[in-house]
Amino acid sequence: MSEVASPEPSAPPIVLEQTISITDIAASKVNEIRDAETIEDEMALRLRVVGGGCAGFSYDLYFDSATPVDKQFDCNGVKVVIDQMSLMYLMGTEIDYIESLQGAGFKFSNPNVKSTCGCGSSFSV
Repeated sequence: MSEVASPEPSAPPIVLEQTISITDIAASKVNEIRDAETIEDEMALRLRVVGGGCAGFSYDLYFDSATPVDKQFDCNGVKVVIDQMSLMYLMGTEIDYIESLQGAGFKFSNPNVKSTCGCGSSFSV
C-alpha cells in the first residue's frame, strides 16, 4: 500500500483583532469624535501609513467607508479599516490617546518601527 503525502499546512490566517489594538482611552476618544462630528454609522476609522515626514512614513487616521479590498475589524468597540499595504507596516501596533502638557493626541506603539524623527510624528521601518 502506498502512502499518500499529506498536504503542507497552510500559513495561519491573520487574526486582525490581535494585529492592531486600541486602548480603552483611545477607543473612547474615537467614539467621542465620531459623536461630535456626527459621522455616519457605516463609516469606520481608517488607519493607514503614508509616505512623508522627516523619517519616511507617518500615520493617518480619519473616518471613511470601507472598500472591498480593505481589512475590516472591530477593536474595543471601534470599527477599523486598513488597506493591505498599510497592514504590513502596522502589525502589532497599539493605539493609545495621550493628554499631557505638550498637547493631546493619538500615540502609536509600533513594534516594526526602527527609528522615529525628533518630533515623533514620522517613522522608518
